[in-house]
Amino acid sequence: MTNALTAAAAGFGTGLSLIVAIGAQNAFVLRQGIRRDAVLAVVGICALSDALLIALGVGGVGAVVVAWPDALTVIGWIGGAFLLCYGALAARRVFRPAGGLRAEGDAAGSRRRAVLTCLALTWLNPHVYLDTVFLLGSVAADRGPLRWTFGLGAVVASLCWFAALGFGARYLGRFLARPAAWRVLDALVAATMIILGVTLIAGA
Repeated sequence: MTNALTAAAAGFGTGLSLIVAIGAQNAFVLRQGIRRDAVLAVVGICALSDALLIALGVGGVGAVVVAWPDALTVIGWIGGAFLLCYGALAARRVFRPAGGLRAEGDAAGSRRRAVLTCLALTWLNPHVYLDTVFLLGSVAADRGPLRWTFGLGAVVASLCWFAALGFGARYLGRFLARPAAWRVLDALVAATMIILGVTLIAGA
């Protein structure tokens, strides 16, 4: 029992260390949380995607991913281009702000865009496969028969992080009541997306 708890705790810590770093996905979840726009769907997609990727890594698919560098190159180009486009849209909002929270009249369309964007940010990032599938899978393999317990700890860490980021971000709303604050947030999102996009394309 103690060994299982140790493995789960190690998985939780390792998983958390891999997802807490500022990135395109986290920046998007934060913005959606602040806007209170499709938060449950976005958090669910991120957590479930991580769970699937972690399961693939623990199951040994990481070696297959690394064996196909050309696939990661293609994903890098597509993901980089997507991040650059999203960053450009965020930069446009800096100079042409549309206000704070979304209008309720376009709730369905906004939710659909949020879901599609979240899926793209999650699955078109080659670092997701290298970090979550290969790296975490490699660490899990060292746990032997407890590798799935380790993976479960990592899945719980992912769920806790995205839930805290998405649903906790709403408490920042009062600090972002002014349009100027949203322009600063969009500027940070734009910079993050553009830098990551350039990095992905340069490394592809």
